[in-house]
Amino acid sequence: MEISEFQKLMYELYAHNDKRRGGKATMLWLVEEVGELAEAIRREEPENIEEELADCFAWIGALANLYGVNLEEAFFKKYPGVCPTCRQKPCVCID
Repeated sequence: MEISEFQKLMYELYAHNDKRRGGKATMLWLVEEVGELAEAIRREEPENIEEELADCFAWIGALANLYGVNLEEAFFKKYPGVCPTCRQKPCVCID
């Protein structure tokens, strides 16, 4: 599945709820899911990590739809096949 297909699916499934909820509340849902992901990582629960990553990805799609951002275009603009900071592949930046 392409990123654009994923984003379209999220729109078809949830846009009516996301529009009603609004951007700020949708962002809070994403933050909650990130917290659940952090907890799953802390507990080293691979199945839960997988589920929470999927949830985070879905909420990011919801936010992109609410704000009219094409995730695929935004991603490739920011990450054009090299690190956006050092412009290398692989990245040579030091954390």
